Amino acid sequence: MRSLFIAGILIAAPVVAMAVGSESDTPPTPTDTTQTCTNGMIWDADSKSCLEPTDSSLNDRDRMDAVRELAYAGRINDAERVLDAMTDQTADGVLTYRGFTARKAGRVDEAHEWYARALEANPDNLLARSYLGQAHVAEGNIQLAQAQLSEIRQRGGRSSWAELSLRMAIRSGSGYSY
Repeated sequence: MRSLFIAGILIAAPVVAMAVGSESDTPPTPTDTTQTCTNGMIWDADSKSCLEPTDSSLNDRDRMDAVRELAYAGRINDAERVLDAMTDQTADGVLTYRGFTARKAGRVDEAHEWYARALEANPDNLLARSYLGQAHVAEGNIQLAQAQLSEIRQRGGRSSWAELSLRMAIRSGSGYSY
C-alpha cells in the first residue's frame, strides 16, 4: 500500500528539474559515457569516441550531463573527475554535485561543506537543500532535515522534486539519489 501511495505521489506531483544541469525529472538515460567510456571520460557523438573531460570540444553543459549520468550510475570517482574539468568551479551546480558525490562516497563532513558553499552561492538552490536534508536524514537529524524542507517550500519549491524527495526521505528515514 505504501508503495502505491509513493508511486501515486510521484505520478501526480508536478516536478521540476530533478538534478542540477538537467531539464529532466527522470533518471538520466545511459549513454556511451557510462556504457563505453571509462576513467571519467565523456562520449563525444561527433568524433564517436571517448574524450578527456578537459577536451576543448566539450562545454560545461556536456560535462554536467556526464557528471549527472556518472553519479547516477554510482561512478562517483569518474563524476568527480569530470567535475574537476568544469570551467566555473564556483557555480552552485558544481558545488552541489561535489556535495552529492562526497556524500555518496561516505565523506559526509565534506559533503556538508560543499552544500554550504552551494547555498552561499545560491540560497535558492533547492536541490542542494534537498541533498543536504537527505544527508541530515541519513545522520538521524530529522529536525535539521525538516528545516531544509521548510526552506525549500518557502523558496517556491513546493511540489518540486527537491521537496518531494526530501519529504519522502524524512518519512522513510533514508535518502534518495535523485
